[in-house]
Amino acid sequence: MRKKKKGKAKKKVRSKNKKAKSPRRKKTAKPQKKQLPVRKLKAGKEKVYPSHGLSHEDLAERKVCLTDWHPNLKYKWDAGVAISRYLNGLKKGVLLGRRCRHCSRVLVPPRMFCEWCFQPTSEWIKLADTGTVNTFSVSYVAWNMVRLKEPQVPAVIEIDGASKGVGIMHLLGEIDPKKIKIGIRVKAVWKPPEERQGAITDIKYFKPI
Repeated sequence: MRKKKKGKAKKKVRSKNKKAKSPRRKKTAKPQKKQLPVRKLKAGKEKVYPSHGLSHEDLAERKVCLTDWHPNLKYKWDAGVAISRYLNGLKKGVLLGRRCRHCSRVLVPPRMFCEWCFQPTSEWIKLADTGTVNTFSVSYVAWNMVRLKEPQVPAVIEIDGASKGVGIMHLLGEIDPKKIKIGIRVKAVWKPPEERQGAITDIKYFKPI
């Protein structure tokens, strides 16, 4: 019998520098989209009809089915609950605002909800037709891009009774543009009652007081 040699068995040690190889993944074939069978027509089965475009003469001579009609279309613009009452107030020579009961602001033009609180407004407020100029601009160009010899002065006017910083945009009149300053006091000049239409233009302009 052969004698076994004494000694420690050698263990296989991997080198630290060599990275262990990850097992290779088998490539799987991508599923192919199923193609629908193409139905081929037999020769001689299809029928082609001769055709051509329509000309102005064809339409004028009514060679095609043609009908004329005049629809009776009627529509109205809906300004909404708040602005409708605001415009009706202008026709009567009154400025109206809405109060928010959550933040106590008075809004003009009126809104049915407060954009600060996201809560519905609760009360109509009758405002004065006087106010203070918040900002203004001296413009030598009209809204339709026509050059003006005499300038227009659009301004944002904080209406008395409304909250600070809340106002409407309108024109200033009866004042030298060079003398206009932020903070001057102004008053509305209204059209005669028979000329009012329920629009912001029922106020001609604001003049200094």
